Amino acid sequence: MTPATSAPKPQPSVLGSNRDLVRQHNLSAVLRLLRKHGTMSRSSLAQRTELNRSTISDLVTELEELGLIHESEASDRTGVGRPSLMVSLTDDVVVFAVNPETDATTVGLITLSGNVLRKERIATSTSPDPIDAVRDAGEMIDRMRKDLPAHVRIAGVGVAVPGQVRVGDGVIRLAPHLNWVEVPFTTMLNQATGLPVVIDNDASLGSIAERDYGAGRGFSEMIYMFGGAGGIGGGIIHAGSLVRGSAGYAGELGHVRISDVPGDDYSGLQGTLEALVKRDELLDALGISAADDDELAARLTGSLSGKVKKLLETQLDALAVAIGNFVNIFNPEIVVLSGYLAVIYGYDSDRLLSRFRWSTLNAPQDRLLVRTGELGPNLLMIGAAGLAFAPLVAQPASTQLYPAHAK
Repeated sequence: MTPATSAPKPQPSVLGSNRDLVRQHNLSAVLRLLRKHGTMSRSSLAQRTELNRSTISDLVTELEELGLIHESEASDRTGVGRPSLMVSLTDDVVVFAVNPETDATTVGLITLSGNVLRKERIATSTSPDPIDAVRDAGEMIDRMRKDLPAHVRIAGVGVAVPGQVRVGDGVIRLAPHLNWVEVPFTTMLNQATGLPVVIDNDASLGSIAERDYGAGRGFSEMIYMFGGAGGIGGGIIHAGSLVRGSAGYAGELGHVRISDVPGDDYSGLQGTLEALVKRDELLDALGISAADDDELAARLTGSLSGKVKKLLETQLDALAVAIGNFVNIFNPEIVVLSGYLAVIYGYDSDRLLSRFRWSTLNAPQDRLLVRTGELGPNLLMIGAAGLAFAPLVAQPASTQLYPAHAK
């Protein structure tokens, strides 16, 4: 049985080295550039890594032999002479992304090149217990594996969970709205699938995904805030890296206390952002039992009752205070709002920005941007996939891959 694994350590920069002893590092540097920028020419890879062309040629050849990349002629070729060869990541190496939530367990199939090939969801009438979630995820993964071509290989499984994860051993310490406490989810899913499993907090993974592929591209100081059915989480990107804290629990932005108003969040804390900005309260005020974020945003463009408007204003004001606190503390370049928080921001962005300025010092507001996330419904799939691909990207020549069809 393949051992379950914890979240990988942060990876080094994309600058390469010509020393033979760091060949693995140079292979990784090429893969990380292709993951970040997509298809590139050999000359671009040489320029970005600061490696010479012969070294890049050797690295590309080795990665192609490993089945991780392929080369093709440039599609926009002009003039005469030898055509340029473009290097691309393969679609023949995949991972599974898993997201257990209060109303469903979702599994996605994502390629090394970043394509989301397939996504399935098993809905539940109540919050699933860990055994049910593992069973549902395992069944979906098994179905997807059977449908894969035989030559496809699997790097592993990444899990995005709405709760506190001890990244050292992959144990879910607390997922309050799922009622999960001290759940060894990585070990359980590894035993069900036979694949290596890595796990992290959903908002942390969302922040990394938006940093690399979404609204946070190009920024090294970012506050990411995500609202979902189970509450509010976030991530702090400092100097380009996710702030983890001493035990991996940093980024619980929803649990920051901003008011003396009674009311508990999902962890039982009073007066927090999560206690004051609840998605379920808006659904109740609208008289609907369920809606995804796109449906909810569309609903807010129509005629609304005074009760709904008042609730939205109250939630926007609370969100503005929280953002102001984070900006005062962390001085980011950009604040990215995703999920439910993007929905209410879209309802009245002017109100949020004006209220936010009241609770923020002038200096940290200079050149600050507030944007909504760009990755939409695939956010957590992309984040969890990146987590599962991390060991392969870090050590391309030595990381084990698994056959599509289990024996």
